[in-house]
Amino acid sequence: MIDYVVTFLLSMLTYLFLTASQGEVWGLWSLFEISTGIILSLIVAIIATKVLFQKKSYRMLNPVRWINFLLYFIGPFFIALTKANIDVAYRVITGKINPGIVKISPDLKTDLGITLLADSITLTPGTLTVDIDEEKNDLYIHWINVTTLEPSTHHICSNFPQWIRRIAE
Repeated sequence: MIDYVVTFLLSMLTYLFLTASQGEVWGLWSLFEISTGIILSLIVAIIATKVLFQKKSYRMLNPVRWINFLLYFIGPFFIALTKANIDVAYRVITGKINPGIVKISPDLKTDLGITLLADSITLTPGTLTVDIDEEKNDLYIHWINVTTLEPSTHHICSNFPQWIRRIAE
């Protein structure tokens, strides 16, 4: 039951955030918008709860994890993103590119952690997550400048795994 309530509340909050404009309720929504949001959120809760809560893990409901996620996104990820953009621009201009696929073992245990790391790597210019070994949780990364055939996780994604452990594990 808590699964449905959480999914409904998250859907409703998202709907209210996306439809806020002018209305008679707090000056942001009309009664029609609120009733439509309730109906749509109920439908989403019925359909999406089985997907969102497959493993009955509620650890991501902890607000500290969301604060850590925001700090990760604003801090280390943004800094790495900026550095990678400059590095890729330099490599494109100079032609100093040595692409290849390498394997890293980030030692993350949860599916959410692996997904966050794979997405962070893919969003960073110069790297792309190509495949995931689901048994060992190893990632295969296409790297724009392969300097060693067996790089450490730090070479590819800096301190992303440490932050992701705080968020997802």
